[in-house]
Amino acid sequence: MKKQEDTTSCDHIDQQHKHLHPHTKKLRGKKLLWVTLLNFSISFVQVAGGIISNSLSLISDAIHNLGDTSAIFIAFLAGKHANKKPDARKTFGYKRAEILAALFNAMVLIAICVFLFVEAYERLKNPQAIKGGIMLSVAVFGLLANLISVLVLQKEKSHNLNIRAAYLHLLGDTLSSVAVIVGGVAILIWQVYWLDPLITVAVGVYIIYHTLGIVRQTVDILMQATPRHIDIQKIRQSVETLSQVENIHHLHVWQIDDEQIHLEAHLNMCKDLSLSETETVRHNVENLLKNKFGISHITLQIEYKGCENNNELIVNQEKRQADKH
Repeated sequence: MKKQEDTTSCDHIDQQHKHLHPHTKKLRGKKLLWVTLLNFSISFVQVAGGIISNSLSLISDAIHNLGDTSAIFIAFLAGKHANKKPDARKTFGYKRAEILAALFNAMVLIAICVFLFVEAYERLKNPQAIKGGIMLSVAVFGLLANLISVLVLQKEKSHNLNIRAAYLHLLGDTLSSVAVIVGGVAILIWQVYWLDPLITVAVGVYIIYHTLGIVRQTVDILMQATPRHIDIQKIRQSVETLSQVENIHHLHVWQIDDEQIHLEAHLNMCKDLSLSETETVRHNVENLLKNKFGISHITLQIEYKGCENNNELIVNQEKRQADKH
């Protein structure tokens, strides 16, 4: 009976997961591919424009954009790889491919910003005359193309780390294009050569500030840290309010990717219940964890007087007795 119920429960979770994600992930993949092609075209035009106008700023922006485009293409490939089904060696599947790609993208973006800082410093020391009109025209083209890319990914950026990393790449390119446009206008009107590298530094600082958040989140996932929005103590308190549960211990909560939250724990019963009764308790605990905390992948080990020598269990029992008094 238990085996049949477990199979039904697992099938329901799998069907629910398949219903929620495939169309969304396919859509993300298409968006990343279109954005990649669009940004390769931007890089080509900017390199040509930079050579013709003798604009180091445009060439630097093209390198920046080309690096971002390569990172976005990696994000596209990682997203497709993540959709592969679990196998005998990768029993959790390939979800972490997206997390690894997001971390790589973030590190590449920081490296590109550092490169731009160096280039900005060199431009401040040795300003060079450039053809402002060509520089301005190419920069406007780059801005429009980047704006289209940003709008394409805007709705998806809050749902996926990889998309968010790609979005920040494109946002950096957009702001960088604005910096080049401002520099082009300044060169045409006032010959203010120092303004362009100054804005580039400001943009780089802004992008690094936001990118560090992605680095921190991806490292947390890879280190199997408890998600920041999950309060372990609240989980304990909620589960231990159930009359049949003595305590919950050996509690671990982690993420496979930025969407799937997993939980495993030992559930100690107040008394020696029958198998059918423990199944009811397990079902109640799972519903509580799913509905209140958004945890869908749950593994519980049912015990009675289990882990008696476990310090965590003793501490929980003492706390419960103290609360009663």
